[in-house]
Amino acid sequence: MPQSSAQVTAAEISRIAGVTRATVSNWRRRHEDFPTPSGGTDSSPLYDLEAVRAWLAARGHVSAATPAEELRTTLRLRAQSGGSGASEGLLLLVLAAAGRSPEELTAVTESPDADVVAQAQRDATTAADAVPGAVPVRFGAGDAAVLRALYACVRDEGGQAALGVLAERELEDSAASGAYLTPAPLADLIARLIPGSASSVLDPACGGGTLLAAAARRGARALYGQDHLPVQALRSAVSLTLTAPEAEVTVRAADSLRADAFPDLLVDAVLCNPPYGVRDWGHDELAYDPRWAYGVPARAESELAWVQHALAHLAPGGYAALLLPPATAGRASGRRVRAELVRSGALRAVIALPVGASVPLHVGLQVWVLQRPEPGGPARKSVLFVDTASDAVTGTTAGGRGGAAATGRTRSGGRSASLDWEAITAHAVGAWQAYTRNPDAFEGEPGVAHAVSVVDLLDDVVDLTPARLVRASRAEVDPAELSAEVEAARHGLVGAARSLERAAGRERWSAAGASPREWRTATVSDLARGGALTLLRTVPEGARSRADGDGSGRRGMRPDTARAVLTGSDIMRGSIPTGDPAELPGHTAPVIAVGDVLVRAIASADGPMSRVAGEEEAGALLGLHVHLFRPDPKRLDAWFLAGFLGAEENIAGASTGSTVLTVSPGRLRVPLLPLEEQRRYGEAFRHVHALRAEARRATLLAEETARLLAGGLTGGQLLPAREAAKGDAVRGRGDDSPH
Repeated sequence: MPQSSAQVTAAEISRIAGVTRATVSNWRRRHEDFPTPSGGTDSSPLYDLEAVRAWLAARGHVSAATPAEELRTTLRLRAQSGGSGASEGLLLLVLAAAGRSPEELTAVTESPDADVVAQAQRDATTAADAVPGAVPVRFGAGDAAVLRALYACVRDEGGQAALGVLAERELEDSAASGAYLTPAPLADLIARLIPGSASSVLDPACGGGTLLAAAARRGARALYGQDHLPVQALRSAVSLTLTAPEAEVTVRAADSLRADAFPDLLVDAVLCNPPYGVRDWGHDELAYDPRWAYGVPARAESELAWVQHALAHLAPGGYAALLLPPATAGRASGRRVRAELVRSGALRAVIALPVGASVPLHVGLQVWVLQRPEPGGPARKSVLFVDTASDAVTGTTAGGRGGAAATGRTRSGGRSASLDWEAITAHAVGAWQAYTRNPDAFEGEPGVAHAVSVVDLLDDVVDLTPARLVRASRAEVDPAELSAEVEAARHGLVGAARSLERAAGRERWSAAGASPREWRTATVSDLARGGALTLLRTVPEGARSRADGDGSGRRGMRPDTARAVLTGSDIMRGSIPTGDPAELPGHTAPVIAVGDVLVRAIASADGPMSRVAGEEEAGALLGLHVHLFRPDPKRLDAWFLAGFLGAEENIAGASTGSTVLTVSPGRLRVPLLPLEEQRRYGEAFRHVHALRAEARRATLLAEETARLLAGGLTGGQLLPAREAAKGDAVRGRGDDSPH
C-alpha cells in the first residue's frame, strides 16, 4: 500500500480505537509517548494516522473503526497523498460490488494490490455500461487502499453506506452548498400525496434520489432524475439502481431550468425538493419559455419556476408534490402566478410542516400539491389547506408553539428525527385523501385542515399560507363539547400525576462509595461470537449481515406479513409499533419476540435509545433503523442488557458520522457480571423505564390539557373562571333583574 501521511483528529482516533473522546484526551495527558500533533491548531490538533495506529497496536488496541470510517479515512489519505482521481469510478464500483456475495468481496479485499485494482477496473467498467451517461474511468496503483476499503464497506455495511461516504467526500471537495438529503419520513409523506399508482415519476432536482426511492417503494417503475451536480446525479443513479433494481432508472446531470434533459417527457407524477431563494435561475434568458403557462415567474420567484416546470412535465391529470419555503405562499412578487394556479385548478393543496422537518431547519416548509388540468375536466371550486404545525397536531400549547421541533437536537441528524412523523403524516395524508374523495363534502378539522373556495382566495394578495386559512375553522367547535373535552383531559392529567408520583417513589438508590464502580466489559461482537446473544437487523433480500455468521441468526425472519413495523421513532416516543410493512419492500425483516432488546440505529439525545420487547411488540417486524439483540436468558438478563446498551456514554463510543451519528452495534460494550447481579441491575432499569413512561404520559396529558384550554379561550368557546361565574350570575337573574 502507499505510504500514508494522512492526519486524523481526536474524534477520528476515538472511532478508530473504539473509545470515547474523553479517553483519547486522557491518553494525551497521561502517556508521554502518545503521538505529538503533526498539524492543525492548539484547539483542534491533527495527528499522523500511521503514528496513531502504531501507538494503539503497541498497547493491544485493534482498530475498532467501522468499514465506513475506514473508507472515509482512506479517502482522506488518497487526497492528501495526491492519489489518482477516480471518484466517478468509485461510485460506479459500489453498484458492481453490491451485486457480489460476501465471500467474493472478502476474496477481493485479501488479494494483492495489483489484483484489487484489476478487479475494480473490470467491475467499474461493467457498472458503467449499466448506468446511462456514466463515463468510463481508470484506477491506478495508488487507489488500492481505497478500493479495498470500499469493497469491505459494501460487504459489511451495504452499498448505501458506501455511497454516503463517497458522496460526502465529493461534495466537500466540490465546495457544493445546499446538497441535503430529504429526510426519509418526509420523502415518504410526499410520495403518499400522489393519488393512485404512478408508474413514471420525475424529480428534476433529485439530489441523492430520496424522493424517487420513496416513489419506487410505492410502485413506480420508471424513475427519471436530474441534478446540476454530477456527483449527485451519479450517486442518485447508483442508489436508485440498488434500491429498485426492477425499475428503469434514468438520471442526468444539468440545470433543469436552463437545460432540461427531458424536454418532451410527460410522467404520471413529479416529486421535487428544489433549491430555494436562487435569483440567478435564468429569469432573463427564459423569459419566453413555453413552460410559463401560468405567468412568467419574477426574478425572486425561482420556486414558482420549479412549480411550472413540474406542471409542464405532467401528463393531463397527473400530480406533482413540491417542498417549498413558506414565502412562496405570500410574497407579493408571486401574486399573479399564484392567482392563475388557483384560478385554473392546478393548485390542489398546500400543507404546512412543523419547523425542523427539513433543511433549513429554522423554517416551517410547505408541500404544494398540484394537478395538471385535463381538457374538459371538472372546474375546481376549492383548495385544501392543512397545518400540521398547528397545536392540534404537534400537541404544544398555544403560548409555546414548537414542541419536538423546538426542542429537537441536531446531533441526531437534525430536528426532523425528533418530530412525530406518524401524527404529521396521518393528518396530512388523511385530510388530503378525504378531500380528494369528495372535495365539495369535505368537512375538515378545526385548526388543522380546511377547504377554502377559489373565490375567497382570489383577493388582492392571494396569500396561500395554511396557518392563516385554517385558523378561522377553529370557531366551528361547539363550546359545550370543548368544555367536556377539557374536563376529561384534566381528570386524566390528575391520574397521570398520581401514577408518576408512585413511580418516582418506588426505588431507593444508594451511592456506590467514594468512587464509581468499575467492571470488566466485553463488546457485543465478542458476546455474539460466544453465543451469549444474537444480533439481528433488517437487510435487503439475498444480503447477509455480518452478524448473521453462518446464517443461524436469520432464524425467526419472515416476509412482511406482521401487523406493524417497530421503528426508531417508536422507541424514542415509547409507542407501540406504528410502521407500515409497505416500507420494507425487498427486505427480510426479523420478527420481534418477547425479551428481545431493541436499540435505535441513529444516535440521538431525544428519548430512550433502547427498550425490551414485551407482548405489544411481539410479532411485529423490525424496522430499518433498529438493531435487535436476542440474549440467551441463561447468560444475559434482557433489562440489564437494554440498560447498558442504551447508556449515553456507550452509544457515543459506538457511533460514527458527522451530522448523522450511526450506532455500530458490535462496538457497544456490556459489563461482565454474574446473572444474579445482572437481574438486580435489570430490575432497576425496569423501574427507570416505568418512570420514564409515566413522565411521558403526564407530559403529553399536560400539553393536551393546556392546548385545549388555550385554544378554547382564544377561540371564544371557554371563559375565564371569574367571567364564567359572573356570566352564570347574570343569566340566573333573568331579564327583569336590576342592573
